[in-house]
Order: sequence, then C-alpha cells, then structure tokens
Amino acid sequence: MSTKKINISESLGKLEDIVNWFKKQEEVDVEEGLKKLKTAVPMLKGLKGRLKEVEVEFEEIKQDLESEEVKESQEENIETKIEDIPF
Repeated sequence: MSTKKINISESLGKLEDIVNWFKKQEEVDVEEGLKKLKTAVPMLKGLKGRLKEVEVEFEEIKQDLESEEVKESQEENIETKIEDIPF
C-alpha cells in the first residue's frame, strides 16, 4: 500500500462509478467487469485501512478531550478546596 493517504471521498466516488457501471449493464462484458473489479478490490482494501486509521485518530482525540476534562475538573476541585481554607 502506498504511503500517500487515501482520500476517502474520492475513493468512494470511484467505487460508486464502478458500481453504477455494473448496474447499467444489461449484459456485462466479462473482461471489462474483471478490469473494474481489479481496480475496485485494492481501493476497498485501502479504504478499509484508511478508515481504521481515521477511527484511531478519532479515538485519540476523544481520549485527549476526556483527559483534558478530567484535568480541568481536578483543577476546579483544588481551587474549591483552596477557597475553603480559612485565612
């Protein structure tokens, strides 16, 4: 697989074109259909991998946000406790 990041929207558009080609055929040209499938399968595999990467990125962002929320909550608790100290 290429190190270049796959453009999900672009790849989905190309796959949609292939699907539409098959749908339009009254009689599928087997050789042309095979070429289309040989194009589609690597795209599908690449998309699957890219979507997994995106999922991991979203999870990392979610964890960062949750960690930040916990940190902010802890800071608020500390500030509240400091305010409770009689001077």
